Amino acid sequence: MDRDGGRAVRADARRNRVRILEAAEAVFAEQGASASTGAVAERAGVAIGTVFRHFPTKPELLQAVVMNLLDRLISEVDALVDDPEAGTALFDLCARVMAISTRNRALFERLAETGTRVHVGDALARLRPAVDLLLERARRAGAVRDDLRPDELVALLSAICQEAMTDEWSEHFRHRALTILFDGMRPPAAH
Repeated sequence: MDRDGGRAVRADARRNRVRILEAAEAVFAEQGASASTGAVAERAGVAIGTVFRHFPTKPELLQAVVMNLLDRLISEVDALVDDPEAGTALFDLCARVMAISTRNRALFERLAETGTRVHVGDALARLRPAVDLLLERARRAGAVRDDLRPDELVALLSAICQEAMTDEWSEHFRHRALTILFDGMRPPAAH
């Protein structure tokens, strides 16, 4: 049972929280992180007081949206890990990290203004066991070079995604950067 301050959280309160987070993600993606909390409440179909009951300040709402994004990414990665036949799932993971990083750039910038920095490397650190497993599977499938180490992959992917997010790379440039990364990950004979 979910608990909030020692009290059981009602089912309708849990549903409202989910709706608020989904609405906030959509509103911030469309209007930027400076969008009003009122716009979030309207999109979620709840009163503004309900938003403030769950998230007393805008920075808390922004942080919750980021944590929700990370939780979803972890769920997606868990699905990749659960498919033992996916020898190329590592490439999917890299593409998903890039997409989430750049799609939520405005949100991450707004958080930085509040003193909370979002680093791609921090998210990848939470995903490290999955990265290790997917890298090992990709090696066994012959999809990546034998000498690629997890710390190298995490560092390279973090750097590329952080730059793509910070410098507002175009979709074409992001795709090209991932292609170059993937070419470097593959065994020399696969080029």
